[in-house]
Parts: sequence; structure tokens; C-alpha cells
Amino acid sequence: METDGVALTPEQARSALADAERVRASAAELSAAPWPTWFAVTLTLYVAALPVTCGGIAAEADWLLPRPAWLGVMLAITAVYGALLAVAARAWRDRTGVALRWDVLPKWATVPLAAGLPVLLVGAAFAFRVTGRPGWLLAASLISAAVSVGFHLAFVRLHRKTA
Repeated sequence: METDGVALTPEQARSALADAERVRASAAELSAAPWPTWFAVTLTLYVAALPVTCGGIAAEADWLLPRPAWLGVMLAITAVYGALLAVAARAWRDRTGVALRWDVLPKWATVPLAAGLPVLLVGAAFAFRVTGRPGWLLAASLISAAVSVGFHLAFVRLHRKTA
């Protein structure tokens, strides 16, 4: 806070300290999620790329890339995601002493996610194959990314309630 040589009043100082405490508490809440923020971003990018990749694999004719290239992209991004998941899980275990487990997350969130996301990915690829319109893939990518961000924020909020 720039004061231009003017001393802060006690009220301004208390307000600045309260603001700093809110920022610290918010950062602590976000860092308490079961995965680091960089991994939440990685997961979001991965699920956003999956519909397009599945659509490329499912396309009747070569679409943007040959089908074997799409398969290679799918294998590469899945391998990178798997490796980063292992790094995130190890970081969580090192930080907390507890293994990263999906079964401790609330069933009200994980069951629809586990059932709905594959339907969204396969459904969009199927709709793209039938219609030839890539809008299906774009819509599925945007929905998948929104679900990923929403799931992360819901877990942070859930953690805030229990902490």
C-alpha cells in the first residue's frame, strides 16, 4: 500500500492486515485441494482435448490429421497426463502423508462425473462422425473443461467447510 509519506491510521492498518489474512486464507484453501493448481489446469486441458482427439479418431475420413496421428496424439496426451497425475499424487502424499484417493471424494460429485464424462466424450465423437459438424466436439470440449473447473472449485469449497 503506497502512503506517499502519510502515516496510516490504525483503522487503515487493521484493514490492510485483514485483507492480507483473507488472501493468505484463500491461498491456503486452494493449496489444500487434493491436487495442486497446476494439475487442475493440466486435467482441464486434458479433458478439453479429449473430445477433439476422439472425434479425429472416430471421423469417417481423415479430419485435420490422419487417423493414426490422432491415435498417436491420444496416446501421447494420455501418457503425459498419467505421468503428471503420478507427480501430483506423490506431491500430495509427501505434503500430507496421505495417499491421493478418489474414493474419499463425495459420491454425489464423482458418480455423475464418472458416468457423464465418458458419455459426453463418446457421444460427441459419435455425433461428429454422423453429422460431420465439429461443433459437437467444440461443445463437448467446453463442457468438459467447465466440468473440470467446477469439480475442482466444488472440492475446494467442500474442503473449506470441513476445515
